[in-house]
Amino acid sequence: MAAMRFSLVLLLACIIISLQGVLANIICEKLPINFCAFSISSSGHRCLLENSIRDDGKVEYQCKTSEVVVGSSMSEYVESDSCVKACGVDRKTVGMSSDALLEPTFTARLCSTACFNNCPNIIDLYFNLAAGEGVFLPNLCQVQQTSPQPSSWQ
Repeated sequence: MAAMRFSLVLLLACIIISLQGVLANIICEKLPINFCAFSISSSGHRCLLENSIRDDGKVEYQCKTSEVVVGSSMSEYVESDSCVKACGVDRKTVGMSSDALLEPTFTARLCSTACFNNCPNIIDLYFNLAAGEGVFLPNLCQVQQTSPQPSSWQ
């Protein structure tokens, strides 16, 4: 009787663990809009918030899977509220651009210890955006700490 109970408990535990793995899959298109930006799907692709204008003139938002692949260690990642706040980013950001790096107040928050040392997903994203512009983010942060003028970051 005890062996049967143990087997049943073990079977149920295995089923629950299997279901958790299945349910944990992050698919960008299935994420709520307010969790889309700064999330990474199970396949390692960044999620991207896009908008379109419907026929009636209303704006419609959709979460899409981007072409950008992130390292496997960051798969199935939804950015924390504390990092969103610390880094000064907005979950309602549509698309991604390096333009924010030209704003001294944004760069100051991105380069802050709270963001730079604790929010690897956001730092990785902006590191790559800066690199696309020929800028090394740690150098930009160093310059920002001494002179927050955007013209001095290259």
